[in-house]
Amino acid sequence: MTGFPRWAWLPFAAGLALLAVPLLGMVARVPWADLAALLSSERALDALGLSLATCLVATALVLLLGVPLALVLARSEGWWVGAVRTLVTVPMVLPPVVAGLALLVTFGRRGLIGETLSAWGIEVGFTTAAVVIAQAFVALPFLVTSLEGALRASGAQYERIAANLGASPSRIFFRVTVPIALPAVVSGTALAFARALGEFGATLTFAGSLQGVTRTLPLEIYLLRETDSDLALALSLVLVVVALGIVAVSTWVTRRNRG
Repeated sequence: MTGFPRWAWLPFAAGLALLAVPLLGMVARVPWADLAALLSSERALDALGLSLATCLVATALVLLLGVPLALVLARSEGWWVGAVRTLVTVPMVLPPVVAGLALLVTFGRRGLIGETLSAWGIEVGFTTAAVVIAQAFVALPFLVTSLEGALRASGAQYERIAANLGASPSRIFFRVTVPIALPAVVSGTALAFARALGEFGATLTFAGSLQGVTRTLPLEIYLLRETDSDLALALSLVLVVVALGIVAVSTWVTRRNRG
């Protein structure tokens, strides 16, 4: 086993404390005695229901678009591959407010595409559909980057064998590529769902904050942080528990795949 210098324990402990202490502090302040009542309130149920529904739709959209996108990037060569890969990763480092503004000037009522849609009677901005689009926009790169790496690592030898045996490209995709990459698909989907669930800035800028329509869990927490801190802490606890569960599932899938 490769060793490490003893002084590494000091920054290790400091880094661990930086990550763990705020979460433990929040958990310590949660009003456990009133937790059930808080989470069953109308505002909490509206935010929870809307977040779950939009995240499921956004995750399905990410899967539908992300898997083929990752496959094309992993199996293609040329200058354009690097350009597309860079474009795909931009939402991961883009400030959420900027992402929301980009969506607003594109799909808003006076946007590049939204103006035409509005003329047809289709409104996107400040609707539940805007929430889904914002979540999918910021979550898509997490699936694509993780899946593309897994596809490149696995290689294309089994796909070539199946092609030599006469299988069609679509049959190869569903019967060979997807089963081989399934652990990466599950892990990437979990990360995308978590990112969509925690989306705040782009949603607020592009969809607004209308209770039961666009006010997701992070937005509700933001609005409650000063007026009802107990409910804000209770809803924050839900996000922490979901995040821990997603990380646990992703880690288990990764370890099982390595085994």
